[in-house]
Amino acid sequence: MNTPVIGVLALQGDVREHLIALAAADAVARPVRRPEELAEVDGLVLPGGESTTISKLAVLFGVMEPLRARVRDGMPVYGTCAGLIMLADKILDPRSGQETIGGIDMIVRRNAFGRQNESFEASVDVKGITGDPVEGVFIRAPWVESVGAGAEVLAEHDGHIVAVRQGNALATSFHPELTGDHRVHSLFVDMVRGDRAAESL
Repeated sequence: MNTPVIGVLALQGDVREHLIALAAADAVARPVRRPEELAEVDGLVLPGGESTTISKLAVLFGVMEPLRARVRDGMPVYGTCAGLIMLADKILDPRSGQETIGGIDMIVRRNAFGRQNESFEASVDVKGITGDPVEGVFIRAPWVESVGAGAEVLAEHDGHIVAVRQGNALATSFHPELTGDHRVHSLFVDMVRGDRAAESL
């Protein structure tokens, strides 16, 4: 059985919820904090949280450069909310010292949907997800201002891009791990399986 090992960057944010969602989507899920742990996984989830804090901790733990290298080399990666910001090639309004991993040709705006007390849920039609719309939980969520030619828009909400894919990189503004609906995680697990199958040819 082709069961991929998928890590969740466990520096800050909703790590536990992603581990549960990945396990429900038939992956072996484990937290990743250090370069040696990153080297042992087939794919990685970048969770929500505070993107500036995650960025600084990734540098502090020595995992930022190895992570950039693996994403450049094609490791499947999925970012939610702050994770979407981490995967952007450009941030419109970066905080001082904030770095990104890059990997998706997109420009993002932090906290674009409002402050914590303006958080909301909305039904989102996501390309590649069959059945009912995905319930998106938006918490201080970013949106994607624009994408380059290599990036595919998977979903929009209220006229703004909220889900994007480019090659083996997937990103959503919202938090599917908080809803009990594991279809987005299943999509990512399938991406990782496909990548492993291609490597074995």
